[in-house]
Amino acid sequence: MTETPDQFHETADDLDAETRAIRTLNDNLRRTFSCGRVVMTQGVQALAEDTVYRILKAVREFNDFSEDNDPYGTHEFGLFDQDDERVMFKIDAYDQNLEYGSPNPADPTVTTRVLTILLASEY
Repeated sequence: MTETPDQFHETADDLDAETRAIRTLNDNLRRTFSCGRVVMTQGVQALAEDTVYRILKAVREFNDFSEDNDPYGTHEFGLFDQDDERVMFKIDAYDQNLEYGSPNPADPTVTTRVLTILLASEY
């Protein structure tokens, strides 16, 4: 997906089957931290334990997707404030060996998803 879509897809009903599958897989990883890998940067890990807990909770509960942060409707990026920190998360779809991009991000049998949680200042 290299072109900007004509309209924002607020609901999964508006999406084609491939994009809907990618969104579902991304949401599942983000909400459950399973069926993929979750990593945090050193900046996040260095925060107080209770702040990290609230960040992880906020990532799981994040639902503020918009045309600006989710133009393709795949729910792969989020940005929010937590305890005076600007926090980002992103989900990347790699091949099974984590060497290259997935040949088909909609197919979990050939894809390993990685959710990265980082401070905006680290980007």
